[in-house]
Amino acid sequence: MPETMYHSPIQTVIDLIKVLIAALFIAVIIRSFIIQPYVIPSESMLNTLQVGDRLFVTKFSYGIHLPFMEKEIFSTGEPERGDIIVFPFPQDPSQDYIKRVVGIPGDVIEIRDKQLIRNGQIVEEPYVIHKDPDLSFRRDSMPPRTVPPGKVFVMGDNRDFSMDSRFWGFVDKDSIHGKALLIYWSSTHFIDVQWDRIGSMLR
Repeated sequence: MPETMYHSPIQTVIDLIKVLIAALFIAVIIRSFIIQPYVIPSESMLNTLQVGDRLFVTKFSYGIHLPFMEKEIFSTGEPERGDIIVFPFPQDPSQDYIKRVVGIPGDVIEIRDKQLIRNGQIVEEPYVIHKDPDLSFRRDSMPPRTVPPGKVFVMGDNRDFSMDSRFWGFVDKDSIHGKALLIYWSSTHFIDVQWDRIGSMLR
């Protein structure tokens, strides 16, 4: 029979610490460069995203960032119209926002009575909802704005109840955390699971 190797209590603790350090390192690598979980906190993206949805966000869709830094090391792609992205709120980078890209560099974005106009053409947006029948000038009408290089224009799908680029301007491309990929869990409480939403790919 093979002999049983004896580990002293100190050696056992050291081995455990090594395992924990390795697990932490792997978790940091995954979260920083591959995928990150995100929880939907508000109704600004209804009906596409609901409060309690938990998402996987791909970190490598547009660029590689150093851990805990906003600026990208190098680009891996460009945001496309319709992408749902997570990014630091420009007016308070400690908060993360999630919105849909409706304008990329060079696009001319305009809003007329709640209707999105891009490059002079009406944009069909089947995912958008309007819950307020009244018109608000700043929210529902906006003169043409050209999206600058390195920026995107974003809006929430719950168009009447979303703080987005209409109010605070453009999002820097190199600050984007990643692109929303799929819903891996959905519940406001553990007993209120929305099973039909789990596994839904986002587009």
